[in-house]
Amino acid sequence: MSENYDFNVAYPTLRPTMMGANAVCASQPLAAQAGMKMLMLGGNAADAAIATAIALTVLEPSGNGVGSDAFAIIWDGKKAHGLNASGRSPAAWTPEYFASKGHDAVPTYGWDAVTVPGAVSGWVAVAKRFGTLPLTTLAQPAIDYARNGFPVSPLIGRLWEIAVKKLSNQPGFSECFAPEGRAPKIGEIFRNTQLADTLELIAKTEGEAFYRGELADKMIAHSREFGGAMTHDDLANHKADWVETLQQSFAGGSVHELPPNGQGIATLIALGILDKLNIGDKPVDSVETTHLCIEAMKLALADLDQHVTDNDHMLFDPQLFLNDAYLEERAHLIDRTKASDVTYGAPRPGGTVYLTTADSSGMMVSFIQSNYMGFGSGVVVPGTGISMQNRGCGFTLDPQHANCVAPNKRTLHTIIPAFAQDGEGKPLMSFGLMGGPMQAQGHLQLALRIMLYKQNPQAAIDAPRWRINGGRQVAMEATYDHNTLAALRAMGHDLIVEDPLGGHSFGGAQVIVVNPAGGYLAGTESRKDGQALVM
Repeated sequence: MSENYDFNVAYPTLRPTMMGANAVCASQPLAAQAGMKMLMLGGNAADAAIATAIALTVLEPSGNGVGSDAFAIIWDGKKAHGLNASGRSPAAWTPEYFASKGHDAVPTYGWDAVTVPGAVSGWVAVAKRFGTLPLTTLAQPAIDYARNGFPVSPLIGRLWEIAVKKLSNQPGFSECFAPEGRAPKIGEIFRNTQLADTLELIAKTEGEAFYRGELADKMIAHSREFGGAMTHDDLANHKADWVETLQQSFAGGSVHELPPNGQGIATLIALGILDKLNIGDKPVDSVETTHLCIEAMKLALADLDQHVTDNDHMLFDPQLFLNDAYLEERAHLIDRTKASDVTYGAPRPGGTVYLTTADSSGMMVSFIQSNYMGFGSGVVVPGTGISMQNRGCGFTLDPQHANCVAPNKRTLHTIIPAFAQDGEGKPLMSFGLMGGPMQAQGHLQLALRIMLYKQNPQAAIDAPRWRINGGRQVAMEATYDHNTLAALRAMGHDLIVEDPLGGHSFGGAQVIVVNPAGGYLAGTESRKDGQALVM
């Protein structure tokens, strides 16, 4: 897979593909600068990734915070390493616990939506294993932004305003994020000095204060005050796990995703089905190609919704979903001429931030962290600036479902990093996409365009996207060709057309591709505030 990429401008764009020996792509420009600063200090891609991730908790609170979860795939120059830094449920959580409180579902907001936050453990794990600079150095740009202030960027400012209206009654939220009784205006300088102090303490203690010390005490005291179930033991027992990635052959190379509890396996299932259908004989934006991609993704999402949960609680080994015979069986369900109603199979034995970095030594990092829904649960621990995710609401209370809530269990996660290799086992690209259930679908679309159709990363990002909403309903970006939309409707797809600038519904992507001529090609989401930096 050494062919050059197509640099013709295929779609309306505001940005060129960036090129250089080192690269940092992030959803907020100042955060990307924090990562690039680490490279300029002599750090590597792991250092750059962690500095960017920590900075994003300050600069983009509408998508992540210190109380988030995280996942990563690190290419160390020879091998891909997976990291699951998502937290588990409190030990007291059972279906009966929620029923006793009058809930017929896990709440979306408040302490009963909060699982143990894992992002801090992810920063520490990556820094210890792959980093070269002290965590105190990696955290310094974020600390400076929090203490001295930063200008609120346009998209984040709009999301912040929406959140203030929705979450102002959640404990601690307004005091931290609307101290003047409103959201900060776009361009206004916002300071979060308490978060600066928290980040200093986390960096100084390498996360110990967060899980077993002063910050843990404050989190648990706040949880108890507002009826939460989280305990000191829940925090102290948390650990991030290094895992082997799952792989699926595609387009002469392979795509890596993390194993469950993430949804990345859906991308791999869909790519495997498309491989069985010999995808690629029609143009990438043709009706035929788009139809097959949608149908394959529908089958993959049906399996995801039914089967995927904490890896320790899966009824089937995740690898069985990638078995050739199973993929062939699923591919046979697709009608090339019309949309289908799909269901899950049963294989037999036989509001998120994404960033990516790469350095001149060949190390590449694919990293994602998230609150889940915007500002998450709305809970902010007083005096700390720690905003808590609401991952708990990903659980179901149905005892017959694989993802039913249970003590110390990881829920199904939407956030997923991705990585790809070429046919010779060499690194090809580090990539990811934000946007809840859009992520697995976006990974497929990016892999298709870059790996199979050789589009440059910025073109692949700027291309129009589709998103399956359930059943036969598919959302299409308004930039799709009208004739294509008409043809898909004629095939039975229930299409709705959405403005790609209307929010996060089609995700925001960052991609770094290995340049066959040397160095990297980098692209970032032109629909959002993101930035790609190279040097």
